[in-house]
Amino acid sequence: MYPSYLETLTSSSKCESYPEFYIIALLALLHLNTIFIPIHKAKESPWKLVVYVRMLLELLLVSLTVVVAAWWYSRWRHSYWSSMGIPTKPGLPFIGNLHEGLLMPIWIAYDQMYKNYGGSKLCGRYEGFRPVLVIGDPDILRDVLVKDFDHFVDKRYFGSKDDNVMKEMLMNKTGDEWKILRSILSPTFSSGKMKKMFPLVCDKADLLVSSCLKDVAEDPSIDMKDKTGRFTMDTIASCAFGIECNSLTQEKSEFALWADKFLSLSRMKFLQFILTVLFPRVASAIGIKLFASEIEFFSEVARMTIKCREAGQKRGDFLDLMLEARAEDNDSKNTTSAKHVLDDRTIVAQSVQFLIAGYDTAASTLALASHVLAQNPKEQTRLREELQELVKQEGELTYQGVMEAKYLDACIQETLRLYPPPPFGERVCTKPYKVPGTEVVLRPGDLVQFPIWSLHHDPLYWPQPDKFRPDRFMPENKANIKHFTFMPFGLGPRNCLAMRFALMEVKVALAKLVLAAEFAVAAGHEEIIIDRASFVLRPKKGSKLLLKPLNPMA
Repeated sequence: MYPSYLETLTSSSKCESYPEFYIIALLALLHLNTIFIPIHKAKESPWKLVVYVRMLLELLLVSLTVVVAAWWYSRWRHSYWSSMGIPTKPGLPFIGNLHEGLLMPIWIAYDQMYKNYGGSKLCGRYEGFRPVLVIGDPDILRDVLVKDFDHFVDKRYFGSKDDNVMKEMLMNKTGDEWKILRSILSPTFSSGKMKKMFPLVCDKADLLVSSCLKDVAEDPSIDMKDKTGRFTMDTIASCAFGIECNSLTQEKSEFALWADKFLSLSRMKFLQFILTVLFPRVASAIGIKLFASEIEFFSEVARMTIKCREAGQKRGDFLDLMLEARAEDNDSKNTTSAKHVLDDRTIVAQSVQFLIAGYDTAASTLALASHVLAQNPKEQTRLREELQELVKQEGELTYQGVMEAKYLDACIQETLRLYPPPPFGERVCTKPYKVPGTEVVLRPGDLVQFPIWSLHHDPLYWPQPDKFRPDRFMPENKANIKHFTFMPFGLGPRNCLAMRFALMEVKVALAKLVLAAEFAVAAGHEEIIIDRASFVLRPKKGSKLLLKPLNPMA
């Protein structure tokens, strides 16, 4: 139909008098049926074609007006910070700076703001139309995170709000609910309670050493990230879920398979995650539920373990500590109704959060610490000598000895400075707040972020910031560190609750590895390659180290 009509249309003698025929012919070639049908009806009346062309031009004009108006609206919304004199990194219409995480590693995007757009003090950015204030000034951060914490009590919600387990996690609690739950859980991470879990962590660290030495007997190079990931998986399964995962001795247990599914981020899951975090109402409306089947599996594991513990089984792990906390609060005259606060679902939620927050961060820190020690043999030798002296005095690695080992702590802290697991942190403003020293007033709901990686690598605070220098964190030098320039676990009342456990876990494993073997970089793997697609700073898979056993009988 189209070709014959076009032939008639374009061969018409009226084309010379009415050039609009050529326009209509072009539109027909493009199969714009909405234009073609009126033309077909008016083929014997060329003047009607002029009317239709005018209608088309008017439609185009209206469309153009809408586009221009939308563009101006976007520009107006994105002038929020500049209207207050805050430097702003240029973004794209409508989406602001959301695309940056897809174009470059997220810590590089923040570092650009830090160095080029005033982010070392204050810088503006946009998540869609949502204004975000990036604060890099340590003095302002002290006010936001500690002094004026009551204005920044909340964090951004993580996950699906329709998920009953997700909403009970401590990291997703807000206001008074967060304060009550945090006050109940905090004692479970005291030094005394950590000491109870120390033997469980030591058992998994011994398995890590055995697995590494067994593998290097056949091949001296080893994928340390794979090994530390298995160690962390076994440790969390044991301490947070009360089960033996055995991923260091078996290829893949059911728990490890579900954890891999939970923690792996496919492209589709990544897009769903971004949509859920940035546009939770939209995600809820279209039925997106992140990690639904995975969370159900881990929840069922935790529920079964709770039943066993209530029947009398005890291991001294995280689940036991939470059940003890519930029992203690039930016996007290606490008016916050702790039994309701720490019901079974809330306890299950904290175990799942333990996996989310603790797996990749601890595994990556341990792998990275091993690699930087392999790159720096003098520092490795010094650490080994400290640990050998510790064992000589105590007869073995003890909780107190590991936690008080000064150079071990310095090596871990320096690794966390170079490679902080979260490259940035954030808080949500909960009531109007005037930023000190400025005229900027934050509104409830405004998001504040701080560039952790950039602060950790600023030569103003850290001489030779890219070099591994553990001495920065030795007791005699700690006074030289400016407050709020080092925050791998966050700072203030809403810092990482499990920080003490994470440090114990990494220190025990690293200490046992350093005592058992000498690390060296493998050919072709001299430099640490960071996974650019991750929100957490972690080494890319397949990075190899050479291990030379120091005690063949180990």
